[in-house]
Amino acid sequence: MKRVVFIGVLALAFSFREAGYEVGDLVTDFKLKNVDGKMVSLADYAQAKGFIVVFDCNTCPFSKGYNDRIVALHKKYADRGFPVIAINPNADEKSKGDSFAEMVKRAKQKNYPFVYLHDETQAVARSFGATNTPHVYVLAKSAGTVRVAYIGTIDDSPRDAEAAQKKYVENAVDELLAGKPVSQSKTKAIGCGIKWRDA
Repeated sequence: MKRVVFIGVLALAFSFREAGYEVGDLVTDFKLKNVDGKMVSLADYAQAKGFIVVFDCNTCPFSKGYNDRIVALHKKYADRGFPVIAINPNADEKSKGDSFAEMVKRAKQKNYPFVYLHDETQAVARSFGATNTPHVYVLAKSAGTVRVAYIGTIDDSPRDAEAAQKKYVENAVDELLAGKPVSQSKTKAIGCGIKWRDA
């Protein structure tokens, strides 16, 4: 009887385990609408060596605080093969400021040099296991596959860019570009919880 109870508890624990990618996992491509109305997928970036995928939004104070740093990441690494792919997963009925129309306004206001994609069904955020905005996944391409190399936050100073001592995303991309394994492949994402649609 005790064995049956133990197995039941174990099965229950696994059923509540968070879904999503872990470091080293293969990434399935997706296709989402950009703020210019065009559909975008990872396959569109044939020359890319990898990607800096950022689940982000218009409204979260942490997202706003990291906004210029995300732009800087794209400007620093896009030409070196690691463009930023920003994805807004928030349900607009839960967060009016994150509607597609507001995304278009935000991208124009901030003059985003990267794509800003609308995850309308939230399927991509769920497949990645994203929980916050911002939540970053550095992806590395190799032999026709795309794998997760880093998951977490951008740096160790969400409120003050100048105070950042550890630049996790930059370090991860620099190591990948140097042909090295990522020395710190996972950190805790700091930000607002994703606004999920009601089931």
